[in-house]
Amino acid sequence: MPAKHLAIALLFAGHLTTASADVPFEQRHEVEHLLNFIANTPCTINRNGSLHNGPEALAHIKKKYAYYRDDIFSTEQFIELSASQSTFSGKAYTVRCGNGKTVITRQWLLAALAKYRSQKALKKQE
Repeated sequence: MPAKHLAIALLFAGHLTTASADVPFEQRHEVEHLLNFIANTPCTINRNGSLHNGPEALAHIKKKYAYYRDDIFSTEQFIELSASQSTFSGKAYTVRCGNGKTVITRQWLLAALAKYRSQKALKKQE
């Protein structure tokens, strides 16, 4: 398969994984936003002492999202089950942006979600 077609197939497969989750339809745009936020972050995500860039972290989070999709019924549950801590060690994932403070990914993603929701609410008022 040519590289171009493989890349398109992988992108499509990733989209199907996300779309098949049990997050309510009206919240799926929030999960998509968070997945894009993770994919495009310049920050470093620490998972059990192993450092990852956005795309690497995204790949892992998408696998967990697919695994837990039957248990996820809200965007907050997506964060909790897919992007907050190691299933094996129980250790919280952390994120560090530039020379900034290290924070728990749960807090980082909840803040990103709150900002996204606020922006959506402002757009509705316009």
